[in-house]
Amino acid sequence: MKNKLVASFALAALVAGLSPLVNAQNLAIVNGKAVPLARVQALSQQIARSGREVTPDIEKQIKDEVIAREIFIQEAQKQGLDTTEDYKVQMDLARQTILIRDLFTNFQKTNAVTDEEIKAEYDKFAAANSGKEYKARHILVEKEADAKAIIAKLKKGAKFEDIAKKESKDPGSGVNGGDLDWAPAGNYVTEFAEALTKLAKGKTTDTPVKSQFGYHIIRLDDVREAQLPKFEEVKPQIAQQLQQQKLANYQNELRTKARIE
Repeated sequence: MKNKLVASFALAALVAGLSPLVNAQNLAIVNGKAVPLARVQALSQQIARSGREVTPDIEKQIKDEVIAREIFIQEAQKQGLDTTEDYKVQMDLARQTILIRDLFTNFQKTNAVTDEEIKAEYDKFAAANSGKEYKARHILVEKEADAKAIIAKLKKGAKFEDIAKKESKDPGSGVNGGDLDWAPAGNYVTEFAEALTKLAKGKTTDTPVKSQFGYHIIRLDDVREAQLPKFEEVKPQIAQQLQQQKLANYQNELRTKARIE
């Protein structure tokens, strides 16, 4: 009898010693089932990754949400909803989504864009966009005769901006007096670009310039060397773009290697 009592006390002491450990790992016990704290930690990490601070109030809301989910899950299981075909399909889709997300995240961690790659991409951009920029205005009309009539008015002293607002068919620049702002010649169609680059600063085309859009009267207001953003200003955007390109190439490589029958 004495030995049984000793054994019972020893067992009680062991359980009592384990209880704090068990409780420390669980948020609560719902209908006899332990709810692990790991669920709270997982949701907290999701919120933190989104850029939000996990304040004490937010943490309390997360804990309440975890407990509520357990209550609802238990009821759904009681009704047998976790045995339906639809549930199995949805679970499989969720599994695929998580695995694919982790695959791509792991790839990005192990294939990070280097500073050398970013600088090389910036240099390529700078080379392609260097040169001159032109500040120009234009008036766009449908008929050549109308364009010639406008040129005649301008030569007699009519104000370019006023005519552009009244007669230009270009909805973007017309309301601004024909202003096209600063842009490289390459931004325009060939006929427009060629006429623009031949103009002296402050001059207007003597004859209408025909393009696919109609007839243009062009005035060149100013010329300058291209103003490129500094490397540090665009470095984050370039890094993101290159990382997306790497990921896209990785995805295409996997598709190419796959044997599809």
